[in-house]
Amino acid sequence: MEQTAKKRQTEPADRVISLRQVLEGMIRDGMITADQAKPLIATQARNSGEHPLESVARRKWTNAHPPHEPLGIERLTRWLAGKVSMPYARIDPLKIDTAAVTSLVSFPYAERFQILPLAVDGERVIIATAQPFVREWERELGPLLRLEIERVLANPTDIKRYLKEFYSVSRSIRGASAADGAAPSGILNLEQLVELGRADQLEPNDRHVVNLVDWLLQYAFDQRASDIHLEPRREKANVRFRIDGVLHTVNELPPVVMSAVTSRLKALGRMDLVERRRPQDGRLKTKTPAGHEVELRLSTMPTAFGEKLVLRIFDPEVLRRSFEELGLSQDDSERWRRMLEQPHGIILVTGPTGSGKTTTLYSALRKLARPEVNVCTIEDPIEMVEPSFNQMQVQAGIGVDFANGVRNLLRQDPDIIMVGEIRDKPTAEMAIQAALTGHLVFSTLHTNDAPSAVTRLLDVGAPPYLIKATLLGIVAQRLVRTLCPHCKQPVAAEAFDWGPLDPPDPLPEGTALFVPKGCDECRNTGYRGRIGIYEIVTMSPELRRMVAPDVDLARVRSLAIKEGMHTLRQSGARKVALGLTTVSEVVRVAMAEAEE
Repeated sequence: MEQTAKKRQTEPADRVISLRQVLEGMIRDGMITADQAKPLIATQARNSGEHPLESVARRKWTNAHPPHEPLGIERLTRWLAGKVSMPYARIDPLKIDTAAVTSLVSFPYAERFQILPLAVDGERVIIATAQPFVREWERELGPLLRLEIERVLANPTDIKRYLKEFYSVSRSIRGASAADGAAPSGILNLEQLVELGRADQLEPNDRHVVNLVDWLLQYAFDQRASDIHLEPRREKANVRFRIDGVLHTVNELPPVVMSAVTSRLKALGRMDLVERRRPQDGRLKTKTPAGHEVELRLSTMPTAFGEKLVLRIFDPEVLRRSFEELGLSQDDSERWRRMLEQPHGIILVTGPTGSGKTTTLYSALRKLARPEVNVCTIEDPIEMVEPSFNQMQVQAGIGVDFANGVRNLLRQDPDIIMVGEIRDKPTAEMAIQAALTGHLVFSTLHTNDAPSAVTRLLDVGAPPYLIKATLLGIVAQRLVRTLCPHCKQPVAAEAFDWGPLDPPDPLPEGTALFVPKGCDECRNTGYRGRIGIYEIVTMSPELRRMVAPDVDLARVRSLAIKEGMHTLRQSGARKVALGLTTVSEVVRVAMAEAEE
């Protein structure tokens, strides 16, 4: 005991880091000047409830040292970690087992010391703190947990945020489990706005499920997810997000809780709560934490262990982007605009599921939808509700298919018609008929490249002479992940490996070749966001003459390239030359080109 007492006497006393200490350290390191720090030191008393790093970050200073990066909260946290010789950790909520870490320490205790467990295994636990000189909790938790404690320094703002979020989610899961998975009821109108967090409108025993659904949607928006997958399993149900085209597991829920969450989302999406044996579709509208309205399309599927629910997230802000922002080069953008200026004819957009066809079509239609123009669509299902369109949904159960839908739309005095997909001969015939009678028609096909759309139309039974008379052009597209702007590394042109791609000749002005590295901002993937690569064919008189029952696709492709078409791989190579993506990404999404 005497030795323990002596050891405690030699240990430095716990102390909370002060704003003055932080500012003095930054001045010594030449990050800021003394004149900059004086006004902030004077306000220290009034900001006593705020962490010093947060106080400094709010000033939005720039580092006096090159490369003069902004002194944001993460940059300041990394600097402090280096000063106090502690490991730095960027909190990535997708990589944290919420149930495991919240079971280690009670919420009141974690909140008192502003600590957050990040990971645990059989021997050690990693705990984040923003106070490097406070170690009382470490001395108390060590004997209780019987685990080696590894302290890491993390962003104080994230600690506060995720501390409340993780423990709130865990409480909601436990509460929903205890409530036997009772699911709320209620049907909302298609265009009614779902107000997240309005648990007071439901029965008290439903509040845990409401909190879970609120968290799930807001968490997905915050993580830039494009899809949410709720997947029932025998023991645990999985929650996964698709981010930049890749699925990430974000949580596991007890099956009874997953059933309750699915039921609430079905109710919000105007779906039949009782029916679980057949697939259903629904939709709802809500807001992101930033206040932007977002539409979600819901789809259920019966599986061995219950209903699987997928929510596809559509951001209306995408429709406000220019064609260049979507990824069209200057040449392709001009070809696309010339097609849109035609008074009548058919424009096709091709590509596999998830290649961005809907975004391209909606963006084009939105630019054409002037007050003097009547834009009508027939879709299966309606992807996004757009006020400037007249949208109709396919309902096969009552005989409303694409062909009948187009036939009905032609009686609605349309100027522009969008057909969700040409799947069969009747739909192709009605689309051609609409184009022949003076309408501009947009539609999609599932083909590997742009020239293949001609053979696909012939396969479904469209007569060659009508294809020649109506087809204006074809756009094939894919989505490639873009390099993370925070960590991509430059590579000298002579050392860059183009692999199976042919580099643009000549290289575009401003060529900057990069390779992925990986950082906290991109979850060490090296990529953040996606952009389109395109292949655009404009039907010239020479190409029209080649449309025949025995059309030679290789010759069509060769002539299209001769007339200025950039293939998907060529479009991707240009994106690589502009420092936007990588060779491996282009090769992954763009199939090998046909032999010429």
